[in-house]
Amino acid sequence: MSKNYWLFKTEPSTYSIDDLKESNQGKDIWDGVRNFQARNFLRDDVKKGDLVFIYHSSCKIPGVAGLAKVTCEKLPDPTSWDKKSPYYDPKSTKENPRWFMVEIAFVKKFKKLIPLEELKSTKGLKEFQLLKKGNRLSIMPVSKGHFEIINSLLKKH
Repeated sequence: MSKNYWLFKTEPSTYSIDDLKESNQGKDIWDGVRNFQARNFLRDDVKKGDLVFIYHSSCKIPGVAGLAKVTCEKLPDPTSWDKKSPYYDPKSTKENPRWFMVEIAFVKKFKKLIPLEELKSTKGLKEFQLLKKGNRLSIMPVSKGHFEIINSLLKKH
């Protein structure tokens, strides 16, 4: 089975790569996703063993902050059943879950964030989904080629 690569966006003021590192033995759930296309990726495509870039968004300098690995796939998201949760969805039930999550484990925090501006100016990333106009997905696939290009940027830092 081939490995897939992903980019998960998060606001560092809410949850950062440091929060993942400090979580339960470096593992945590990626819950609260409420976009159907992103949900479909979590439900159908994100698999155990896949590698994930953690991307800090909605901050002073957005960019790729670190790397995680999927440790458990396709789990129903219990926040959708919790009436006190901001992610509550009355149409989602335990018997028929509407929303899904995965568990990820911290792999590494990059010594220096790879800023969005650097990604935009890097040869070979023109078709990178994150850089396309109007893209607001919180979870997106990353091609193996784009994954390797972004990893090569780490050597410059």
